[in-house]
Amino acid sequence: MTDVEPNAGLIARLASLRGVGESYNDYRGELREVGLATQAGILRAMGFDPVDAGALEAGIREAEIAHWRELLPPVVVLRGTDAPAEVVANIPADALSAPLRLTLRQECGETQAMEVRPADCHEVDRGTHFGREISRRSLPLPAGLPTGYHQLEAAGGGLQGRCALVVAPAHCHEPEALLAGRRLWGVAVQLYTLRSPRNWGVGDFADLQHVVRAAAAAGANFVGLNPLHALFPARPSSCSPYSPSSRHALNVLYIAVERLPEFAACPEARAQVSDPAFQDRLAALRSPTHVDYAGVAAAKFPVLELLYAHFLNARSAAARARRGSFATWRAERGATLERHALFDALDEHFAGVDPNSHGWQSWPQEYRDPASSAVKAFARKAARRVGFYAWLQWLADSQLAEVQATCVELGMAVGLYGDYAVGVSPNGSETWSDQSVYRMKAGVGAPPDALALKGQDWGIPPQDPRALEQRGYVPFVALLRSNMRHFGALRLDHVMALFRQWWVPQGLGAMDGGYVHYPLEDLASVVALESTRAGCMVIGEDLGTVPPEVGRAMADYRLYHYKVMLFEKADDGFRAPAGYLRNAIATISTHDLPTLRGWWEAADVALRDRLGLFPDEAMRHLLVAERANDRERLIDALAAAGIRPRWPVDRYEPAFAAALHQFLGRTAAALAVVQAEDLAGMVDPVNVPGTSGEYPNWQRKLSVDVESLFESADARRVLEALQTERGGGVMA
Repeated sequence: MTDVEPNAGLIARLASLRGVGESYNDYRGELREVGLATQAGILRAMGFDPVDAGALEAGIREAEIAHWRELLPPVVVLRGTDAPAEVVANIPADALSAPLRLTLRQECGETQAMEVRPADCHEVDRGTHFGREISRRSLPLPAGLPTGYHQLEAAGGGLQGRCALVVAPAHCHEPEALLAGRRLWGVAVQLYTLRSPRNWGVGDFADLQHVVRAAAAAGANFVGLNPLHALFPARPSSCSPYSPSSRHALNVLYIAVERLPEFAACPEARAQVSDPAFQDRLAALRSPTHVDYAGVAAAKFPVLELLYAHFLNARSAAARARRGSFATWRAERGATLERHALFDALDEHFAGVDPNSHGWQSWPQEYRDPASSAVKAFARKAARRVGFYAWLQWLADSQLAEVQATCVELGMAVGLYGDYAVGVSPNGSETWSDQSVYRMKAGVGAPPDALALKGQDWGIPPQDPRALEQRGYVPFVALLRSNMRHFGALRLDHVMALFRQWWVPQGLGAMDGGYVHYPLEDLASVVALESTRAGCMVIGEDLGTVPPEVGRAMADYRLYHYKVMLFEKADDGFRAPAGYLRNAIATISTHDLPTLRGWWEAADVALRDRLGLFPDEAMRHLLVAERANDRERLIDALAAAGIRPRWPVDRYEPAFAAALHQFLGRTAAALAVVQAEDLAGMVDPVNVPGTSGEYPNWQRKLSVDVESLFESADARRVLEALQTERGGGVMA
């Protein structure tokens, strides 16, 4: 008997009250029960001791009465400005007849006030709590409230309370071109994989400018990207864009150093870079098949430090104007930027003290709280270094903004299509800066599925849904706002996280996790509000097991679906083009899947076998047989679409890629995207889910440079196929 078994009933009750699902349907549709150890581990991550019966009983009592405690809830989210607006308030029975004054302070600064008599309002519930009989009453609010983030205050009859009031539009933003019925296409690139004769060993924003211009010339209306979130300057080998330091900031390794005004104005930096020895270093960084992140950082940061010194000290009018622009931008970004820059300075400091340091959880205890006196003292002492890291963020933000401006200038209907990772590293800036919402004793992941048969633990701590609600969803709002700044579209990685997340408690395997539920309607409404404000459409990555609640919400809020052709099957074959959803982006593959060529040649099966990712030999044989069948069915789908009667199944041909992208372009999906790897005809994948050190994830470069990516005969056939199907003609 384990130490938690005597409390099994209490654990199950509290877990249910805190949103932990009792069971779920796996990817085969089979019902799986969530075990006691998992429930106990999730509660432990939430701050409860599952061995202490008294603590569990107290947690149950608190959860049962939480929504009775205050006059108003912490946050109310209303959807649509025309719908009747109301808020449920807890009114003591002996105060029902006293008038209650409601004051609405709108985001714009205007104030509205009205008086209601709770006794005249609809009763939702009634109970006795805190020694008083309480009636839950639905209080009306002014009609026609504008969208935005408002504050509601209530006072009267000896009562007083306030809550955040979020009024959201009915659905997310959609570009005019899509509303007009057009079908658009684009190109997806992993920015770090881009090669060029001028970058410093990793793709940068100047390379992205080139891709945008080449893609627009081919007829594309968007360029998709991997997450550009900030990683760890002091530990550049921590390179996963899906385990970033912070989603509020950018990866500064993407700065195109030689495009900076400071570089043009700084003779010392230009002399250092033009030195033959330095040019040899850059050539050595460009040539390998994989990114040398440590080498890139060692080349870039010293030059950027020279440029920062020039930035601070130059006396020209242009330099003074640049300093003024930076100061304004820094003030606008506020405390979030300052804490991130401070984190980078601290992380650099402690990495210098101990090379084995891995982020803030390995720092001395007094530095783990960003509000501590030790941290404040460091911030004063290292103000220049903190300023340097803030300046790097300004440079990255400015260069990214320039790329999106180029998209607009070229007439691209969407422009840059960004990616918002579902979570962050437990050791990074985002968790250090706001520890109240993260639960560090669990990781987010996914249950076993066809892609990762052993389940996945991504090592990213979940946000507690109760903590998010208590904060009025402010942390979620801030994240969306940071990520929509310079994008015309944003992909929400693992969109099911708006409804439920697979929590893997510390000490348990990925297969032994459980789902924790989130307020889907509230979070989707916040997404819609930020989407319309930013003019940024939203695409939800809904691969895997998608609960019906998520599918309905995506349709209702106009979050576009993510459709991967290799998974789109119907009636023992691949879905016909007309069978695709309109509100979707269609692609042949993704960064988590094999490339088209790798899939066709079953290179991914061989790779997974070498890496030991099959639970048994029977599963490997099953996948081999399925792949052979899928190749035949895919050829049948092309023939049924009238693209070509037959293709050989024993080898990959570049012309086949063009035919398949013609099929992709013909789908009913509003958006279609080709992966850069498939333009280049590559075999090796970007990432192998379920691995870390076994495979060099997020490091493999493209096999061709950006100058030729769009120019080869094979690539042009693919691009022309998409343009013919979606652009009204073949490229000149």
